Amino acid sequence: MASHIVGYPRMGPKRELKFALESFWDKKSSAEDLQKVAADLRSAIWKQMADAGIKYIPSNTFSYYDQVLDATSMLGAVPPRYGWDGGEIRFDTYFSMARGNASVPAMEMTKWFDTNYHFIVPELGPDVNFSYASHKAVDEYKEAKSLGVDTVPVLVGPVSYLLLSKPAKGVEKTFSLLSLLPKILPIYKEVISELKAAGASWIQFDEPTLVLDLDSHQLQAFTAAYADLESALSGLNVLIETYFADLTTEAYKTLVGLKGVTAYGLDLVRGTQTIDLVKAGFPEGKYLFAGVVDGRNIWANDLASSLSTLQQLEAIVGKDKLVVSTSCSLLHTAVDLVNETKLDDEIKSWLAFAAQKVVEVNALAKALAGQKDEAFFAANAAAQSSRKSSPRVTNEAVQKAAAALKGSDHRRATNVSARLDAQQKKLNLPVLPTTTIGSFPQTLELRRVRREFKANKISEDDYIKAIKEEIKKVVDLQEELDIDVLVHGEPELIILQRNDMVEYFGEQLSGFAFTVNGWVQSYGSRCVKPPIIYGDVSRPKPMTVFWSSTAQSMTQRPMKGMLTGPVTILNWSFVRNDQPRFETCYQIALAIKDEVEDLEKAGINVIQIDEAALREGLPLRKSEHAFYLKWAVHSFRITNCGVQDTTQIHTHMCYSNFNDIIHSIIDMDADVITIENSRSDEKLLSVFREGVKYGAGIGPGVYDIHSPRIPSTEEIADRINKMLAVLETNILWVNPDCGLKTRKYAEVKPALNNMVAAAKLLRTQLASAK
Repeated sequence: MASHIVGYPRMGPKRELKFALESFWDKKSSAEDLQKVAADLRSAIWKQMADAGIKYIPSNTFSYYDQVLDATSMLGAVPPRYGWDGGEIRFDTYFSMARGNASVPAMEMTKWFDTNYHFIVPELGPDVNFSYASHKAVDEYKEAKSLGVDTVPVLVGPVSYLLLSKPAKGVEKTFSLLSLLPKILPIYKEVISELKAAGASWIQFDEPTLVLDLDSHQLQAFTAAYADLESALSGLNVLIETYFADLTTEAYKTLVGLKGVTAYGLDLVRGTQTIDLVKAGFPEGKYLFAGVVDGRNIWANDLASSLSTLQQLEAIVGKDKLVVSTSCSLLHTAVDLVNETKLDDEIKSWLAFAAQKVVEVNALAKALAGQKDEAFFAANAAAQSSRKSSPRVTNEAVQKAAAALKGSDHRRATNVSARLDAQQKKLNLPVLPTTTIGSFPQTLELRRVRREFKANKISEDDYIKAIKEEIKKVVDLQEELDIDVLVHGEPELIILQRNDMVEYFGEQLSGFAFTVNGWVQSYGSRCVKPPIIYGDVSRPKPMTVFWSSTAQSMTQRPMKGMLTGPVTILNWSFVRNDQPRFETCYQIALAIKDEVEDLEKAGINVIQIDEAALREGLPLRKSEHAFYLKWAVHSFRITNCGVQDTTQIHTHMCYSNFNDIIHSIIDMDADVITIENSRSDEKLLSVFREGVKYGAGIGPGVYDIHSPRIPSTEEIADRINKMLAVLETNILWVNPDCGLKTRKYAEVKPALNNMVAAAKLLRTQLASAK
């Protein structure tokens, strides 16, 4: 029985690629140095899978930034603003598309389906001259082969590539991206030809858009594309890989009817109904790559249950046509549990990271072939039983409080217009008030203090003193820049060795566990370390009140209390899979509610509850949207339903397509929302142009913080003017797209200075126009 891995994490067990990328971007190392680190990581990954007994090992799943950007490079679809003059795409052009440069902005970045991974959105139109401009897929196949590993090259499928793209600036929004299929398929044929010549016997096309709600025209595009590719693919075994959700009946029929295709990869973890489609009919003589090992979470597989599922499938598709696989790429999980030296043994026994999932896949394949490792299966069964019966998982008081939430929608008593009036009387803010989203840059000095505190070289008093000094610097800088509503910069996140707000809050809530090296790529070199929610959630004591109060004592201006919302904590964690996600979310909401009310009692008049990931958790199928949005929005309202009218509740969202959930965003009933806008070509503003009325405060981001580029005052003023064309002056806020922790002060200071100058310029113009 054969085994297969859809894809594997790229960063390395200790984020080796992250550090190599950042060193290269900072001009501290060469392209050759970066390529050497990458080659070493690829070699180790291929060897690990080969040693584990995996038959179908992927190649070309490694990326220096993003696999969709790799496909854009392969197709030579470089937007003209990057000045690419043809030939093989090099790092300068590649990273300019991803990150921007001093003269031009980056391409849009958005979430990869419903994950926390981001991809670079292709910008296409009728005039794009596609050309074969990156030979990465062929080069990596040859590289693996030279190491003695025969791999399955993986390409983003041609139809999914187009469906994930957007019309370039200046191209009609109604332009049919699928009309470009005839232009890109010749390049796919060139790649296929070179892979065949290099000795490839299998090729994998990732077509995850097949799980979306597609119309007949879109489904027909898959049929047409693979019919066109059929002769080029002759002599190759072709796997079409889908993941993240069930297929519709129509999509399943389209998939199994594709010409020239040998095998179909199905997600049987999130695609809980797909197995019924297989049972109802599977094409004779084809392979089924059964994704029974979860690529999106870190819980150990229930091997007995998976083996039972596989045995059912084996009876349908045949013993020699069933391949055990992961549900999707392991990119979305942590790398190796071996590196976790501080997790207690009980919780550790419940987990499996990417390296362990590779072993699980092979163990299931061997068991199906009659070579079951009885000791391995027995240890797995014991761990499953331990998790179900452990007293640390259940807290009856928490479950009772969450159950009591039923019957109320937890809305604030006064409407938002009246609240904003009350808040303005208390805060006395100018027109177009300025603020930032929360974090400020992580300095070398803070990192030094962290290292010394960790090594017990400084006392706790010195540690707290260092945080206070950093907060004072951030407060003074904001006052110098004349920002209206301040933040404290979140230096305690760094000092406490937490790189992420979700981790910071999770560390202080019960029911959470933490890793040392459980890093997962979010985009580019940005990695996050998701907490693990293993049990019922509660707040033992206040989490942020001391730091927010300390910061407020340093200024007369409003200081925002900074919290992460329950939906974002949920969506950015590895979540327990033994109860519905909404139940866990309600528990988190009650914990955050306690913190909000304590902040208010401490005199914090502006409280930001970030819900950056609310859109990210939206199910891929429209039929499931309403239920998710109902409990997600309800969870947010629970957190702040008890505060006074004069307490201003902000929320923040970033890097997703919000237009289709704008009415749910309004239903959150926040007083002010700050939201990503600049990197997506101000797509958000289109909903207001189309007549959506928004009465609360809103701050569409005026510049992209994920690029080192510093926007001018004039550029920011132009963005604000575009906002004023569709939004009322009295509700508009001026702020960056997101937090500033990934930037340097040399970039942050001039950018914020220009932002404030632009706001003042517009205030003057508005006043003179009266």
